[in-house]
Amino acid sequence: MTDTDVVIVGNGPIGATLSVLLAQRGWRVTVLERRPRPYKLPRATSFDGETARLLAATGIGPDLGRITAPANGYQWQTADGQTLLDIAFTTDGPYGWPDANTMHQPALEELLAARAADLPGITVLRGHEVVAITDGDSFVQVTATGEDDVPRTISGRWVVGCDGANSFVREHLDVPVTDLGFSYEWLLCDVRLNEPREFVPTNVQICDPARPTTLVGSGPGRRRWEFMRLPGENAAELNKDETAWRLMAPFGVTPETATLLRSTTYIFQARWADRWRVGHVLLAGDAAHLMPPFAGQGMCSGIRDVTNLAWKLDLTLRGLAPESLLDSYGDERREQAREAILASVQLGRVICVTDPAAAAERDSTVLANRRGKPAGRPEPAKPLTGGLRHESPGAGVVVPQGRVQVGDATGLFDDVIGRGFVLLTTEETHSDFLTELGAHVVRLDEGVDVDDVYRPFLARFGAASVLVRPDYHVFGTAGPGGLEALVGALRDRLRAAVPTG
Repeated sequence: MTDTDVVIVGNGPIGATLSVLLAQRGWRVTVLERRPRPYKLPRATSFDGETARLLAATGIGPDLGRITAPANGYQWQTADGQTLLDIAFTTDGPYGWPDANTMHQPALEELLAARAADLPGITVLRGHEVVAITDGDSFVQVTATGEDDVPRTISGRWVVGCDGANSFVREHLDVPVTDLGFSYEWLLCDVRLNEPREFVPTNVQICDPARPTTLVGSGPGRRRWEFMRLPGENAAELNKDETAWRLMAPFGVTPETATLLRSTTYIFQARWADRWRVGHVLLAGDAAHLMPPFAGQGMCSGIRDVTNLAWKLDLTLRGLAPESLLDSYGDERREQAREAILASVQLGRVICVTDPAAAAERDSTVLANRRGKPAGRPEPAKPLTGGLRHESPGAGVVVPQGRVQVGDATGLFDDVIGRGFVLLTTEETHSDFLTELGAHVVRLDEGVDVDDVYRPFLARFGAASVLVRPDYHVFGTAGPGGLEALVGALRDRLRAAVPTG
């Protein structure tokens, strides 16, 4: 017997999302948060369409539109306004949500907190800082001190550190960290606009060697400007409100047109923990990885972490898979996070150029390569290349989302069919194993696939059946007559906790 099933350290958007995903599956969750009150200033400013789908799985989907504003595009520009990179966003993305959603992070955290409060399995203890973790053979004990400085020990079957960049949990595990050594200091300025104003494109990187600058949306009526600290520039002078107003003035942002909510410097980093599980303790979010902001994937990666982790913890707690299944969490997500970090660093090396000659060479090369090309589209979600997947066409890709109709209900697939394991098939089937997993079996026909998304998806891989994991990655596909073997492969991989295939 333990006090709780899972102890989560940290109640930011990553920890809060994990707590809801676990409680929705019936587990007792205790969240320890060192801050006595919610943090009222934003950190992340946006999330992509795939992440919106993952957040909707917590039950807050109907309210996301109230706290977000879709971005219309993302451009990289030279100092004189020529376009180096142009990406167009749509509100009708492949995962059922806009390609890019700007948001005010405290508003997102309020939605998650309200959802958590509706679930009986979640206990949130604010003002509790973790000071010790003791792992055992079958459970782990976490000691935290409250505002009264009195130690409190809580036992759980698993502990997940979602406690940010300065993670106590990561330091306690003493895991090695790969650090790319790529970091710069920037001035971050959050403003609330006094009057509605349209920005096209929504997000812009100005690759000006005189001062690399970022402009992004941060939710309805809000925007963020970021200015790179130049070599030799005094950090104290940069980190002043009057400096913020001076730098934003050329963009029409003044004390008369906007309210400055925050002006502060920060240093981004590019690193990841080399191990994400030690015994019964795991890492997620910024505790596991940090990346430059230029691809907008920091919080998105954390949400992907806990989405991957939640269903694997569920299977382990239910006894449907051995504990070694949790090793696949780190293997899968570490590789995807590493790719996101490397991509962010690559973008950062383009914008963080302060030498005029190097910037001029960069601009001429990029402009020559993109001349005459139309605006691009966002890259699709990254597929899994290993881990819990069955070697078959399409294995590892993220399944798209369209509208479906079942009876009188028409809507997005996840809302109408449900979430969890899903079997999409054109064949008759019954499987006690899929029933045990709580999987949704969808027999595709012309009436079901309203937006004609799923039958073409199967045809793309020559498949009669597609078996999808709860994190929307395809476990595997099968041609006509191969469904039983596909389901058997999932059963065998879970029982063996992944190692084959």
